[in-house]
Amino acid sequence: MIGGISVIIDAFDNRTDAIISPELVYGSQNKLCDICIITFSKTVQESILKRFDCTQIAAIISVNGDIPIYKFVYGDKEFSFYMSLVSSTCAGTCIEEARCLVGATKYILFGSCGTLSNEITAGKLIVPTHAYRDEGFSYHYVVADDYIEIKNASVVAEILNDLGLPYSMGKTWTTDGIYRETRGNMEKRKSEGCIAVEMECAGLQAVCDFIGLDFYAFLFSGDMLDLPVWDQRILGMDEETNHQLSSFYIALELAQRLCP
Repeated sequence: MIGGISVIIDAFDNRTDAIISPELVYGSQNKLCDICIITFSKTVQESILKRFDCTQIAAIISVNGDIPIYKFVYGDKEFSFYMSLVSSTCAGTCIEEARCLVGATKYILFGSCGTLSNEITAGKLIVPTHAYRDEGFSYHYVVADDYIEIKNASVVAEILNDLGLPYSMGKTWTTDGIYRETRGNMEKRKSEGCIAVEMECAGLQAVCDFIGLDFYAFLFSGDMLDLPVWDQRILGMDEETNHQLSSFYIALELAQRLCP
């Protein structure tokens, strides 16, 4: 307690029912697809729509504009995808609603992150094993703790091995305060074994744990924090776009191998 007010770590309540659910917003929906890929990139979304015969099967309603969910065939299997909003709160809410709308039980996330150790991550994909919960969203879904385990990290690593792709495994630092990533906090996270900073993994894993979904994640380095001066590297550049598109096809290969 601080000044008689419960702090955020007391927010988890699994004893009483939620007041609002996605079903109250959308109604009960039929299952349309079992595996869903999440991107944050508009460029990736536009590329998929051009390269595949996509059908819109649902939409996440938002005052900012609806978020379409599409289905397409790759090989002989059907997958869905959508472009998520950024941050644990927004991405976590999107996955709750996507689960209601399309019935998928497996979610594959890819995207860029900031590296905290170029020696460990240079030229490699990053597979999060645990995420430091420096955001508020996850505390509403799982019991308070510093870290949450990314449970399917070993599955992702095994598939990347099969694909012959280099990767590093390690903890990540999930924060909602992109402009408050201070050097002091970075050093604390590094000392605990964090190799990257991102904005969604803790929240998405928490949602998936709470409602019984499988979450799979891999990242690539967009910028570098562990230098005297921040290095933007490829963040916001054409090279990042190329990495996003390449990562989508890696996500597709993961999806293929996760099909029963």
